[in-house]
Amino acid sequence: MNFIWDKITEWLKELLVSGVVGNLSGLFDNINSQVADVAGTVGASPQTWNSSIFGMIKSLSENVMVPIAGIILTFVMCLELIQMLIDRNNMHDFDTFIFFKWIFKTFAAVLIVTNTWNIVMGVFDVAQHVVNQAAGVIIGDTAMNVSGLMNDIEARLMDMEIGSLFGLWFQSSLIGIIAWALSICIFIITYGRMIEIYMITSVAPIPMATMVNREWGQMGQNYLRSLFALGFQAFLIMVCVGIYAVLVQNISVDSDVSTALWTCIGYTVLLCFTLFKSSSVAKSIFNAH
Repeated sequence: MNFIWDKITEWLKELLVSGVVGNLSGLFDNINSQVADVAGTVGASPQTWNSSIFGMIKSLSENVMVPIAGIILTFVMCLELIQMLIDRNNMHDFDTFIFFKWIFKTFAAVLIVTNTWNIVMGVFDVAQHVVNQAAGVIIGDTAMNVSGLMNDIEARLMDMEIGSLFGLWFQSSLIGIIAWALSICIFIITYGRMIEIYMITSVAPIPMATMVNREWGQMGQNYLRSLFALGFQAFLIMVCVGIYAVLVQNISVDSDVSTALWTCIGYTVLLCFTLFKSSSVAKSIFNAH
């Protein structure tokens, strides 16, 4: 009976060991791929990230939004002129200089609206330059290297009890699912930011048409703050990835396999959380609420 039990035990061990080794093989490949792609994604300007989408958004902005912005600009500047005239005793006492002032403000407003696309792209070009300069400084090896776990892994696992092996197999399976979900989260955050940029830039002429007005100008100012927040969010994302790169290189894989795996997952969860928070941090810096 002992011989039969030993054979069953050995068979179960071999089955569980092969399952654990299979789960560990390529466990963090998706995460490593997505994290490595972060620097390239956030460091790209809207025109270089996807030229087809960029062309579509530019066409929508210039052909659809600019005429609407022209109507809004006409209303805003007419309102501006009326306010200038009635500010001084209901037009009983006013200086003719206000007409020159109004003409100058109108000229400036038209200049801003007609060059909105250049202004918006200029903001992201500046942000891209900052990110590219920082990339070589704060980004290191972001690959989560668990190859140390694979050294003599089968021999180490065969020395474990069946209960411990089953627990490790379950943990490695669960970690595989979590790692897959986290890689999707990283993809959504980084690519979602680029889509948000295209959405915001598509309507740029409308808020920019209000820039020179005393009352409506707050809309344009808040829009510019949002642009700078989105642009420099990329720098904050690079800082997050740089911190992550330092953390994952200090993971110890020589002692406990389970602890090493959960530490890797913990750092990845922390990365996803900080990437998600980078948007609100950037907005708080530029007061773009």
